[in-house]
Amino acid sequence: MRAVYDVRTIDYHTAGEPFRIVVSGAPPIPGATVLDRRTAASAPEVDAVRRLLCHEPRGHADMYGCFLVPPDVPSDVPSDVPSDGSPGGSAPADLGVLFWHKDGYSTACGHGTIALGAYAVEYGLVPAAEDGETTVEIDVPSGRVQARVRRAGGVVEAVTFRNVPSYVVARDVPACGVTVDVAYGGAIYASVPAAAFGLAVTPEDLPALIAAGRSVKAALEGHPAARHPADDRLSGIYGVIFYDDLGSAGDRHHQRNVTVFADGEVDRSPCGSGTAARLASLAEGRPDLRAVTLRHEGVAGGVFLASVAAVTEEAGRPAIVPEIEGTAFRTGEHRFVLDPRDPLGPGFTLR
Repeated sequence: MRAVYDVRTIDYHTAGEPFRIVVSGAPPIPGATVLDRRTAASAPEVDAVRRLLCHEPRGHADMYGCFLVPPDVPSDVPSDVPSDGSPGGSAPADLGVLFWHKDGYSTACGHGTIALGAYAVEYGLVPAAEDGETTVEIDVPSGRVQARVRRAGGVVEAVTFRNVPSYVVARDVPACGVTVDVAYGGAIYASVPAAAFGLAVTPEDLPALIAAGRSVKAALEGHPAARHPADDRLSGIYGVIFYDDLGSAGDRHHQRNVTVFADGEVDRSPCGSGTAARLASLAEGRPDLRAVTLRHEGVAGGVFLASVAAVTEEAGRPAIVPEIEGTAFRTGEHRFVLDPRDPLGPGFTLR
């Protein structure tokens, strides 16, 4: 019997957070740019594939993945490396990507970018030497990013994600009886110490942290701090970052965090674009922004190492170009089908 869908994926995890890469079986997604394609991906024939892979019984409430799409047509830029050190230039990217989760499509994803770098090198999409570093350029809805993949003896040791310029949007914004900082790292995040809610970043406190994250996000719906200053398609509080300080000193910061994103989803990793937003918050106002570093631990125990690669300006305000190092591991290769007799169709969610 012929299946309604026949979708093949290659799955990775980055610091515990899943990343399901669709390599065949998704319909074409139209658009002049990756950001345009993000809007077009809400079409029923495309979104049904997202639901099939994210929802139970093939996925779960915290599943994450992507569709590979053509990269943007490069603009007429005189240099392949802009003066602010951020990725971009006149050459086309190696990949275009749309990130998805159980509730829809995100504008950025650092853990996914790290996984895509490993995937591109391990599966030969980008030529790479057995030893040394290979740069994979990726167009995402928030702009062009890089994954620098370091290998030794043909084995990926680490991937460094260089993000779009990141910056503070607002400080001390009232929400749910506390104040939060709002920063942009490819998506807009509110961040607050977990202790402000009488909680800690532990698995035991996750139910309460999820509830608090949903409440903060709802409280900031439509708030001016949730507006992207240049492109309203990037607006909205995507995630709420709860953090514990683990012994920061001067410009060197050590924190544990959990990001509650979309509608109550939990990032198992330290959250790549969220780490960029946290680094921007920690760097703002410091005498030497380039000196600021962040060791960021996730709720599942994974670690990202973040630093400032360049200082620039974005949307009329000071910004940094963050670099975030992590590692991704392949977990499987899958073929997903939908039996036309299945009354549950592309699946369901219970949370």
